[in-house]
Amino acid sequence: MNQSRPTERISDELQGKRAVVTGGSRGIGAAIAQRLFNAGATVVTAARNPTADAPSEANFVSADLSTPGGVREFADAALRILGGVDIIVNNAGGVRTFPNALDIEEDWQYTMDINFLAAVRLNSALVPSMIASGGGVIVHLSSIATLSSHPLLLHYAAAKSALAVYSKGLAVQLAPQGIRVVAVSPGRVATPGADEALEKMSAHLGDSTELDSETWVGDIPLGRIGQSHDIAEAVGFLVSPRAAWITGSTLSIDGGQSAAL
Repeated sequence: MNQSRPTERISDELQGKRAVVTGGSRGIGAAIAQRLFNAGATVVTAARNPTADAPSEANFVSADLSTPGGVREFADAALRILGGVDIIVNNAGGVRTFPNALDIEEDWQYTMDINFLAAVRLNSALVPSMIASGGGVIVHLSSIATLSSHPLLLHYAAAKSALAVYSKGLAVQLAPQGIRVVAVSPGRVATPGADEALEKMSAHLGDSTELDSETWVGDIPLGRIGQSHDIAEAVGFLVSPRAAWITGSTLSIDGGQSAAL
């Protein structure tokens, strides 16, 4: 089976659209930014630091989205560059450590800030511009972790669960303004961030077996780890006019893993 990246020509269906993608310097975020650019959008991305994986065609803004001030500075920069926003993809996320579930301190707060509150804050800053433009689309990157109760990922799962619920309520609130809100829930995707998290988890557990994304395929019905372009293609569809009647939904992209649970 050929698992290579799709090569068919991408249309210009996003021509003239202005898009913001957080966490866009590598992995899923970089793939989404490239996909939107390829469809004609002007793209601004945000991350703490640029990487070689960041799309050269996107406008990069260095920002710490785990803080209210960082989100505000990025929103201001994006509006200066774009003049308005039609598409927001809240992809920034991740974990730094794996605290005890009873430790409601810095690690929990950071995880809530970057995985959930960064999206809430950015939407608050940019949606007025979107309303003024007559509508738009917001995509939130949730996670299959919302179906898990693994103690080491409880903070991450809680934050992504909050994001999914927030998406539904926001979709209802913004529908009269012509703004659609959807969530995407990826399964296990081979990205630098995912590999780093697995390495940290392995070290935390003291497991002598090295964990990497390719070892986690046993319960994926399609028999492979996802790739960044698998997620980017879905997001490209969801922000396009072809998805004009989709809002308030969460799309699982996980090779069938959630269906098999």
